[in-house]
Amino acid sequence: MARVTIEEVKRIIDTDLSDPIIDTYISGATEVVTNVLGSDTNLSDKLKKEIERWLTAHLIAASREPQIQSAGAGKADVTYQGKTGKGLEATLYGQQVLAMDTTGKMMAAMSKQRASLTAITSFD
Repeated sequence: MARVTIEEVKRIIDTDLSDPIIDTYISGATEVVTNVLGSDTNLSDKLKKEIERWLTAHLIAASREPQIQSAGAGKADVTYQGKTGKGLEATLYGQQVLAMDTTGKMMAAMSKQRASLTAITSFD
């Protein structure tokens, strides 16, 4: 069950997404926070809720609605946020998640790189 509401997410990110779409992002953030931090007793429920809210905003900003960092009138120049790093470091919202998660588990979970190995048994 989600810890945050659509309205709470809209308080920190300017978005034109419809409420049902925002709710989809909330569902994803809820799953991540529950799986990564859910049983951690070092973090209060209130802090987990805030992490979920900022993670939802990060997911929105990293995918459907990149946030404008700066805009100019001459030649319609627009610069988007996201050149700050990979994963949670890619948006200001994700950076807030990292700052709030004193356990470091979100950084570890979101930066895991998966590898695969394929063995070729014969070249015939």
